[in-house]
Amino acid sequence: MLGILFNDKECKELDYVLRKELDEMLMDLNDSRLDGDIKTAIARRYKVIFRMYARIATPKELSRYAVNMRSYK
Repeated sequence: MLGILFNDKECKELDYVLRKELDEMLMDLNDSRLDGDIKTAIARRYKVIFRMYARIATPKELSRYAVNMRSYK
């Protein structure tokens, strides 16, 4: 396990970057043009990024990105 110290500005920037990445992946997961293998890879990455975001987000903010990943496999 690694530990990193962030100041407030860095924490806000990390929050922004993770949210934007989650938004992009949700958009890709809902794209009907992508095949199952690609969606599976995106879903795996989504889980990792979501867990990172869960460490800094409030439950209210986190609920926006909580999705049923079974529908994307």
